Amino acid sequence: MTYGAMARMFGFGILNVKTFKSQRATGVSIKSLQLYALVFFFRLTSIFRHEGYLPYDKSGDWLYHFIELMSLIFTSAALYGCMVPFKGTYQHDLDRFGEFNVPPGFGAAYLAGPILVVAIFIHPNLNADFLSDVAWTYAMYLESTALIPQLYMFQKQASGVVELLTAHFVAALGFGRLMEFLFWIYSYHELASSTGSRLPGYLALFSQFVQLVLMVDFFWYYYKAVRSATPLVLPTHGGLGIV
Repeated sequence: MTYGAMARMFGFGILNVKTFKSQRATGVSIKSLQLYALVFFFRLTSIFRHEGYLPYDKSGDWLYHFIELMSLIFTSAALYGCMVPFKGTYQHDLDRFGEFNVPPGFGAAYLAGPILVVAIFIHPNLNADFLSDVAWTYAMYLESTALIPQLYMFQKQASGVVELLTAHFVAALGFGRLMEFLFWIYSYHELASSTGSRLPGYLALFSQFVQLVLMVDFFWYYYKAVRSATPLVLPTHGGLGIV
């Protein structure tokens, strides 16, 4: 679990290098950054107050907290860069996931809202504290969908070409999710509800698996680009299909 968190932190570090060095927000989904900011915020509110969801090894003493805090800082910095100093380069016309009957820029609410409801009703009980348990579960479920607006934005690009550092950023997040998925395969049974139901554990596994499935195409084209040292080019689609 700690390795997965480190991969995420590394990914957002790459994104900051890309954004602030080039002084451009092209190819970056603000909606995905908003969702990840919520993920890290809610996770931190849980793990700073209780220990139920921390790694059992020494990294659970302080390292895991530090990594998640740095991830929130990096995410917030990238979000600031895209929304304030480099706002003129942000491609709003491509970052339109979920913009149906909501104000412009609020499409992520279609993911954040329903997932919060699910987390309220289906969550483990390791902290024996309703708010803390729901906060951690919400972060877990929401993270599994947070990349969807970014993948949606990729396929809306006419050329299909993804900037190298942006591709590394998404690949790092995907690798981090893969590491966590492997961890929870062996530990999902610990995510039991107060009634003893293992449904929260099954749902955690399912949500992570769905994210990895959505990223299969991206991983394949990313591997081909890295192997051949060529730009990452994704197929483009006109509909809602994910990369």
